[in-house]
Amino acid sequence: MEAIRIEGLYKVFGQVQALDGLDLVIQPGSIFGFLGPNGAGKTTTIRILTGLARPTRGQAWVGGFDILTQGNQISRLTGYLPEEPLFYSWMTPREFLEYSGKLFGLTPETLDKRIPELLDLAGLSAAAKRRIGGFSRGMRQRLGLAQALINQPKILLLDEPASALDPAGRREVLELIKEMRGICTVMMSTHILADVERVCDRVGIIANGRLVAEASQEELLERYAVPAFEIEIDPVSQNELPAWAENLRSLPWILDVTTDSLSARVVVSDVDTAKRELLATTVQSRLILSRYEVARPSLEDIFLHLTGEPKP
Repeated sequence: MEAIRIEGLYKVFGQVQALDGLDLVIQPGSIFGFLGPNGAGKTTTIRILTGLARPTRGQAWVGGFDILTQGNQISRLTGYLPEEPLFYSWMTPREFLEYSGKLFGLTPETLDKRIPELLDLAGLSAAAKRRIGGFSRGMRQRLGLAQALINQPKILLLDEPASALDPAGRREVLELIKEMRGICTVMMSTHILADVERVCDRVGIIANGRLVAEASQEELLERYAVPAFEIEIDPVSQNELPAWAENLRSLPWILDVTTDSLSARVVVSDVDTAKRELLATTVQSRLILSRYEVARPSLEDIFLHLTGEPKP
């Protein structure tokens, strides 16, 4: 049985269509990266799965339970972390987790065992008696994750869990999410490619409310491989780079040339011709090379291609 199944999900807010026939399946045990630009429909999808919003049309099941008719069962087996979790600032982490656990009907005996485990997992044991109001954003997000795990969920739904954090806070939260592998199924929405590359074993890319690709990272890289070459040059020949790039753009087997101060990426339509002629053309332009290689596609390339986002 799939952890999550979505079939033909639509959601309309007034004149805005947030989801446009979304189909998606997430298998148990995976850390699934739900990747898309802002406004693609990620948060709407997660809110529907948690029961906080209802679809305009379509069906979805979480842990085999129908989101429209079996919401109580779904709430018992899921944990949820919104993008900006809210806390009672005067509480301590221990008090907050105890309060959250009681909402799930957990007994005092269960909470006495569960709360120390979660504080340790979140790296908050030393801060267990501090007021949450004095926590950093990263500490609050880790506490939010601990709260989402209080009922030992089989499925964890995370909405942009690290998007607003500084590098140190993001590292802390992503490491905590990695520790969920094998413990529960994780669906993590994000628009940050590096976060997906770091923790997710499968990726679904959403754009304009529709799923445009879903596979493992390696499968995506193989499926959407773009024939490209990368070069780096010695600073001595930096002035020759613009003219070389402009000359390449006029050749029929060149699709695109992007340059930086000392590097270039060349996308081609004919790999065999490029292998024969690109290096010779580069040498003739008096560029002094420090690196020349066939480029491996990146998740960023695939994401920008599939979503139609402009390259930054």
